[in-house]
Amino acid sequence: MTVKHTRARQLRQDQTEAERRMWMLLRDRRLAHLKFRRQVSIGRYFVDLLCLQKRLIIELDGGQHNENRADEKRTAWLESQNFKVIRFWNNDVLKNPGGVLTAILLELKIAPSPPAGEGRGEGSTGLSAEKLH
Repeated sequence: MTVKHTRARQLRQDQTEAERRMWMLLRDRRLAHLKFRRQVSIGRYFVDLLCLQKRLIIELDGGQHNENRADEKRTAWLESQNFKVIRFWNNDVLKNPGGVLTAILLELKIAPSPPAGEGRGEGSTGLSAEKLH
């Protein structure tokens, strides 16, 4: 096993609560039938969550990331590789997971599903806010 595989495995085992919750919402193609992977190595960096199909990276940050120059440099490099990086505070994931998922869908230009009972139009994601809690 390579050093990167070992490091990725360790990061998956040492997840924060926010990372664990977000993974439960995204795994198994639960969001718009998109495949997400966690703790993926891209170049010299590991990203929290990746949808390779949409070239979307989701980073979950605690307070230590507030105005962090290293994060800015990292994001600039990832974006230079044609990835879109979006960030959420851990607190937002824990307290408003439906809002975070809606923000991800809007970033991907996918309309969120209507609440249960309002029908399922074209482009439905298969998720409603009521299913997220």
